[in-house]
Amino acid sequence: MRKLTFGLSLPLTGAYANFGRQVERALQLFVSDTNASGFALEGERCEAALICHDDASRRDRAAEIYRALAANHEADLLLGPYSTALTRAVIPITEEARMLLVNHGGAADDLHDRAKMLVSVLSPASTYMHGFIRLVSSLKMHRKRIAIAAADTPFSRTVAAGAEAACGERRARIHGIRIRLRYTGPFTERTPAMLTGGLRRNRINVMLSAGSYEYDLAMMRFAAEQKLFLPVLGCVAGAMHRFARDLGDASEGLVAPSQWEPAAPIVPELGPPPHEFVRRFRDVGDGSMPDYPAAQAYAAGLLMLAAIRAAGPCDQMRLRTAFNDLRTSTLFGQFAVEPASGRQIGHQMVLVQWHRGYKVLIDPDPPPDRIHHSDFSSGWGVVTASLRALRLIGPESGSDYRIEHLGNREGEDDERD
Repeated sequence: MRKLTFGLSLPLTGAYANFGRQVERALQLFVSDTNASGFALEGERCEAALICHDDASRRDRAAEIYRALAANHEADLLLGPYSTALTRAVIPITEEARMLLVNHGGAADDLHDRAKMLVSVLSPASTYMHGFIRLVSSLKMHRKRIAIAAADTPFSRTVAAGAEAACGERRARIHGIRIRLRYTGPFTERTPAMLTGGLRRNRINVMLSAGSYEYDLAMMRFAAEQKLFLPVLGCVAGAMHRFARDLGDASEGLVAPSQWEPAAPIVPELGPPPHEFVRRFRDVGDGSMPDYPAAQAYAAGLLMLAAIRAAGPCDQMRLRTAFNDLRTSTLFGQFAVEPASGRQIGHQMVLVQWHRGYKVLIDPDPPPDRIHHSDFSSGWGVVTASLRALRLIGPESGSDYRIEHLGNREGEDDERD
């Protein structure tokens, strides 16, 4: 019997431990499912195994683990760690070893800038807020004055830059979207005082936050507690299941992008459907729901098996080439990569909104005939009856901050609506 060993590090302790433990459980389920399915190569039965070391949410520890995995040939196949920061730390090591790295946990666009042996499963960070901006464009608000808050990290800055680019598109500008305030920096005890005046002075009615879980949570609590009465809020971390619990009543109406939701209408070509994955994930654990990092990791395993079928497990370069031709779908959604870079181009983000403690999938591009029947687009109409304010959540801290009041541009009138 041939043995296939998948190796990686995960943050089983430290800052990212909540997500690292979810990913570990998902990969253990993947290995169990693979062995139960009788996976074979060239007529020979294969046994899958998993080597997972705790990187304690530290970049130096993750680098040390991948250096050992590559040098000692402990693993036949390498999966990435969780988070952009840890993934960035290990890419130079796997590139030097000429080993394929299947990335399921790092979303920053620049991870692919110089990598030749990297393939990503998840959508890049620059696309995270595109659906949110399209949804805001569809709202019947004469002027959409937007504030963008971001932690001073590469991931957060990329999300914010992607949102800003979406605001500058012709459709967004035609529908009244204007960026009035930008903030880049940590959330500290001084942040509320710095932001409150700018939000009120610029009459902000749409605010989005991009940062760590803790950053977004702090930013959204600030928006609620300061009685700013911001009607539309969105944040990167808001799709996590614990978000509504941690934010409390202020989560009502909050909108967030998500890499994956089990309610999405996905019929996969590979592996189980989303609802089946959720049921079994809960059965083998403590009953808690999986967030999208778990689905990303399980999908990464399925895609690795598909590439192995096409190329065989031994030649890392042939495996990398096999991913270029792979066009398929898993419980995570569509998969296709840009051949030269390995960036994900097939997968599409979804948009969710919290309503009475539950997430609801919403359509960022409702048909025009449905917009005319409500002050909100079709998705937002789901919560109109109980809508208080659409709020968001957020991530982490940095060191310096930048705040920019943009005011009016291009001769726009300072109308009040």
